Amino acid sequence: MHFFTVPSTIQWLIPSCTWRKEGQGKVIYLTFDDGPNPEITAWVMDELKKHQIKATFFCVGDNLRKFPEIAKRLLTEGHQIGNHTMHHIKGWKYNNDDYLEDVENCEKEIRKIQEQFENKTAQPRLFRPPYGQIKPSQIKLLRERGYEIIQWSDLSCDYDKHLNYEKSLSALVKNAKPGSIVVFHDSEKAEHQLKQILPSYLEAMLAEGFTFETL
Repeated sequence: MHFFTVPSTIQWLIPSCTWRKEGQGKVIYLTFDDGPNPEITAWVMDELKKHQIKATFFCVGDNLRKFPEIAKRLLTEGHQIGNHTMHHIKGWKYNNDDYLEDVENCEKEIRKIQEQFENKTAQPRLFRPPYGQIKPSQIKLLRERGYEIIQWSDLSCDYDKHLNYEKSLSALVKNAKPGSIVVFHDSEKAEHQLKQILPSYLEAMLAEGFTFETL
């Protein structure tokens, strides 16, 4: 079973995380997890560029370390980079000290990329926990360090190799609301499904009068 939309009760129970961003008009916040990947992230940027869309990419620190050039292209083209831990770890399985260390190691990789740009502007410290798994104590500690914890309202489920593309696309379009935070993945696991869904999704949202912004 796929849960394309996070139930409102879950969002209500964990208000210390950002699940959607309302009040900005008919805007959708498009996000991509698990990159950067030289081929897949580049393909995503090419698709977004066709419509002049900007998105937020929650990057794994180890991938930033291995592929700094693709990360630089993200910033050059006006996209936003967020923190997705150094090694894509589950918060529920780690003690707080080890988890925060992994987050901070990813943040160091992000800063290395940002520092190479002349027009340095203060970037928000955005963090998305892999798999959405994070302990309340970890949320508290990260917020104390200035991070905004970004979850999501709508999930493409593109990581599932057996995904019904039409069902995913239909759910994303049907559930779209101003302020929705939508998740795709620029990873090898999601590549085939992503390429089936993303172009049609972008066209459908634009046709319905939505715009896209970074977080």
